[in-house]
Amino acid sequence: MNLTLFDLDGTLLPIDSDHAFGEFLAEQGWVDGERWRARNDGFYRDYCEGRLNLNEYIEFTTGGWRHRPLEEALALRARFMAEVLEPAMHDNARSLVERHRAAGDLMALVTATNVFVTEPIAQAFGLKHLIGVELARDAQGRYTGAVAGVPSFQGGKITRVQQWLAGLGRRFEDFAVTTCYSDSTNDLPLLEAVSHPVATNPSATLEALARERGWPVLKLFE
Repeated sequence: MNLTLFDLDGTLLPIDSDHAFGEFLAEQGWVDGERWRARNDGFYRDYCEGRLNLNEYIEFTTGGWRHRPLEEALALRARFMAEVLEPAMHDNARSLVERHRAAGDLMALVTATNVFVTEPIAQAFGLKHLIGVELARDAQGRYTGAVAGVPSFQGGKITRVQQWLAGLGRRFEDFAVTTCYSDSTNDLPLLEAVSHPVATNPSATLEALARERGWPVLKLFE
C-alpha cells in the first residue's frame, strides 16, 4: 500500500473553498458584504503570499456563521456545496483520486481549510480521511472562533499527518511510495517530506521551484 495526500484548494478544486464560502456568506446577506469582502480578500492575499495569521483568519471567517443556530449554518453549507462547489469539481480531479483509489492507496485530504467547510467536499470526492483545521467548541458545543489542536497549515500539516498515521498504527516510513499533490508553497514542508511531490496547478513560485528540483508538474484544469 502507498500513501497519497491531496491538498484541496487550487489542487483538487480550481477555487479556494474557504474564500468562496466567505463570498457566499456575503451574497446571502449573512455578513456586511463590502467590509467582509475586503477583509476576506486581504486574508486570501496573505495566504497566497505565505504570511497568513491563521488564528486571526479563523476567528474572522467563522464569525460569519458560528453565531447562527447550527442547523441554519449547516443548511447554508449544503446550499454552498450544491450551488458553488459541486459545479467546480472537475472530472480530471475526480479521475486523479479514483486512480489512486484503484491502486489501493491509503489516501487523505490534507487542507488548511477548516473541517466545517471541507467535510462535505471530502465526502463528494469519496475521501474517507480528512485532515483539516479543527475548530474549538465550548462546553455547550458552540464554535468559539478558535483553532483546536495543531492546525493543518504549513509545517503543521506534517504533524497532523503523523498524528493521523499514528492513530492507524502507521508511520511515513511504512510506505514504499508517499505522494503529495499541492498547488502552493505553503505546502513545501509536506511536499519535501514525501518521496513523490507533485506540483499540481502550481503557483508561479511553486512551478519554478518544481522545475528546478525535477518534480512533476500536473495541470488538471487546463
